[in-house]
Amino acid sequence: MTGPLVAVDVGGSGLRLRKDAGTPGPVLTAPGVRVGAGGIDVPALVRDARSLLASAEGHSGATDPIRPDVLVWSTRGLLFLADRAAVMRTVAEGLGARCTVVVSDAVAGLVGATGRVGPGAVVAAGTGAVAFGTDFDRRWRRVDGWGHVLGDAGSAATLGMAGLRAALRAHDGLPDGSPVLLAAATDLLGPPEGWPRLVMTTPDAPERLASVAPLVTAAAAHDPVALALCTRSGTDLADALLRAAEGLEQPVLAATGGLLAAAPVAAALDARLAGHGAHRSPARGGALDGALLLARQLRDTGALPEHPAYLLVG
Repeated sequence: MTGPLVAVDVGGSGLRLRKDAGTPGPVLTAPGVRVGAGGIDVPALVRDARSLLASAEGHSGATDPIRPDVLVWSTRGLLFLADRAAVMRTVAEGLGARCTVVVSDAVAGLVGATGRVGPGAVVAAGTGAVAFGTDFDRRWRRVDGWGHVLGDAGSAATLGMAGLRAALRAHDGLPDGSPVLLAAATDLLGPPEGWPRLVMTTPDAPERLASVAPLVTAAAAHDPVALALCTRSGTDLADALLRAAEGLEQPVLAATGGLLAAAPVAAALDARLAGHGAHRSPARGGALDGALLLARQLRDTGALPEHPAYLLVG
């Protein structure tokens, strides 16, 4: 093999690409997932990735980039928002790698967090929340990730929504409301009468809800309602992680995502794990790191463990 390894991670907030031609290059970025009536616009993402590859090699997008030996394409929405075979075909044809791997971002996130292709489970707590565990053989389990309306328990969007509900209960004079959160959310979002439109009818509703989560975590130090919400968030994340790891032999457990920077959430997660005789290891990296590690393993060993829903090699 003479070409580089290329890792791509596609998320809602952006497409990130990294090339390894002996040593890893810088992380290059482009806009992230665009979802239409037909699902994820994969051709547009491939065009962006091709332009990034061309720019990394110092020439215009009109010139063909050097053909990668292995390209690992990690993407969100592989289960629900895209046809996996069509993704593989579009990525393989558009980027021309000698070997193309299409993998769920849950798998790439697990490999990046644990630093290995082996038994493990990870929970990712960002705007949304999803847990994933596998032994890279017979057991592959995803937990939650259903979106902020149906699931994503423990996520920033869910915590923000709970914070707004507690604020509105205070506004209406009902029990278990939080005047502290009412004041903080009003400063952030304006009068409560405008909140339903902001968080129910706009395309960025999950992000708007997630923007409230820092208000809840900050208030937890002096507001018992906010503290209870943070504790519930961490507990929910731990439950998803434990379920994802169920049945695995000596799994490495990890947790990732910005919400874990909040001490009350992280403390509740760790306390729940400890109550089940488990603990988490520090996360080593993210999904882009995991995609690059998968590319290296395929180059070095000539094989990766495949799964029809989560990891395809073509």
